[in-house]
Amino acid sequence: MTPSVMWKELSAEDLRAKAAADAIVVLPVASMEQHGPHLPVGVDTILCEGVCRAGAERVAADAPVVVAPTLWCGMAEHHMAFGGTFTFDIPTYRAVLLALLKSLERHGFSRVFIVNGHGGNIAALNSFLPDFARETSLKVRATTYFELAASDLALCLEDQDRVHHACEVETSLMMVLAPDTVRTDRIAEAFGGVAGSNAAGGASWYAVPARFRSFKDFTPSGVNGDARRANPEKGRKLLAICADGLAATLRDPSLWS
Repeated sequence: MTPSVMWKELSAEDLRAKAAADAIVVLPVASMEQHGPHLPVGVDTILCEGVCRAGAERVAADAPVVVAPTLWCGMAEHHMAFGGTFTFDIPTYRAVLLALLKSLERHGFSRVFIVNGHGGNIAALNSFLPDFARETSLKVRATTYFELAASDLALCLEDQDRVHHACEVETSLMMVLAPDTVRTDRIAEAFGGVAGSNAAGGASWYAVPARFRSFKDFTPSGVNGDARRANPEKGRKLLAICADGLAATLRDPSLWS
C-alpha cells in the first residue's frame, strides 16, 4: 500500500519521520464562500486540497512531501453579501497562518510551500511573506495553484483565458473532484459578471482607482464567467494541468535557493 501524502491520514510517528527527512510541507489555503446557484460554498477548499494532493502524489516517489490540512477560511469580504461565507480580517488571517507555520517549525520542518486556491487571498499572502521570514526560521514560499500553469489552462477553455469565479474552470473541476455537490439543474443560471458569457481577455472587476466592491454589485448570480461551458472531460484535463504545474514546481531545486 502506497503511503498517503496527506497529513490528516498519517500518524504522529509518520510525521516525525517526514520532518526528519526534511519533507516539503504543502500548506493549502483557501476559502469558504458563495459560488453561485450551482456549486457549494466549499469549492475553493475542495479544489485546492484536491490539486495539492494530486501534485504531491506525482512527486512523492522522488522527494519527501506532505500536504498539511487545508486552511478553509480566508479573505472573502467581497462575497459576504450573498450569505454562506466566512471571512477573516487581515490581523486574524496573519495570526492564524503564523500559528500554523510555528507549529510546523516546532515539529522540525524547514520548508513550507503555501498553495493558495482563492484570488482574494493573494494580496494578503504576498504582504505576509516578509513577516514569516522575520518571525520564523522556515523557508516559506507561496503560490496560487491556477497561476502555475496559466497558459496551459487557457488552451482548454472556450470563453475564458483564466480562472474567474464559479465559472467554466471551477465548475469543470468540481465535476471531477466533488461531482455529487454540483447542482447540474442550476447550471443554466450560472453565468454573469464582468466576464459575462464571453470572457476571452476578460475585464477586471477591480476598480481603478482602487476601492472595495462587493461581488453582488456586478453579478447578481454570484458567478463571474459562464459555467454552462463546463464538463467533466474538461475538468479532468484542467486537474491534470494544475497538478502537473504544482509537481514541476515542487521538483524545482531553485524553489528553495
